[in-house]
Amino acid sequence: MKKEILCTICARKNSKGLKDKNFLQLKKKPLISHSILQAKKTKLFSKIVVSSDSKSIKNYLKKYKVDHIIERPKKYSNDNASKLEAIRHALIESEKKFKRKFDVIVDLDVTSPLRFIVDIRNALKFFFKKKCDNLVSGSISKKNPFFNQVMYKNKNLQLVSITKNNITKRQSAPKTYDLNASIYIWHRKSLLISKKVITKNTSLFKMPPSRSIDIDHKFDFELVKYVMNKNKNYY
Repeated sequence: MKKEILCTICARKNSKGLKDKNFLQLKKKPLISHSILQAKKTKLFSKIVVSSDSKSIKNYLKKYKVDHIIERPKKYSNDNASKLEAIRHALIESEKKFKRKFDVIVDLDVTSPLRFIVDIRNALKFFFKKKCDNLVSGSISKKNPFFNQVMYKNKNLQLVSITKNNITKRQSAPKTYDLNASIYIWHRKSLLISKKVITKNTSLFKMPPSRSIDIDHKFDFELVKYVMNKNKNYY
C-alpha cells in the first residue's frame, strides 16, 4: 500500500540573525522557493504545505502553487517556540484540510537549500530501512567537543566534553556530527507524541559538508550563494 507522505516547509517572519532571509536572492530566486522546488522535483510527496506567520510569504507563495498555506499561530512563531511544535501543528492542520491521515512527514528547512534531490530521496529510503521513529540529517563536525570545542564552567575554560583518556589529536577523538537543519523525517505517531527531536530511536542521515550549510548569518548566505553559483544546475 502506497504511503501518504506530507512535506512541510516552515518559514516564519522576523529572522533575528539575518533580516528577511526568506526573500534573499539565490540564483535569482528567493531563498524560500528553493525548498519548495526541491520538494516538487522529488515527486515523493502526497502534499506539500508551507507553514508561516508572514503575510508577505503567504502572498508570494501563491505563484508556487503549494497544496496548502497554513496560518502559523503566534505561539508557534515566537523565539521560544520549537520547530517541532510548528511541524506538528502543520501536520494536524493538513489532516483537517485534506481529510486524510499522513503516514510520514518530511520537513525541509528553508535555511538549508544546498541539499540535492537525491539527498531527500536517499534520506527517505534510509528512514524506512532503519525502522526508526524519526530521522535528522547532519555532517561530520567541523569542531569536536572532545578536542577543540571549549566552554567556561565556573569561570574556568575547559573542553565541552571530557573523556578519561587524554586526547592529543583530532583523529583520536570520538566522531561527532553537526545537525545541518536540512531534512527531518517522522512517522506520524512519533511526531504527534515526541517532546524532543533527538530520542533513543532517532537515526542520522549523513550528508557532505558541501551540502550542509545552514544559513543563520550573512556569511553563511554568501557562502551558500557562492556554492550555488558554481553549479549551473544545482538541484
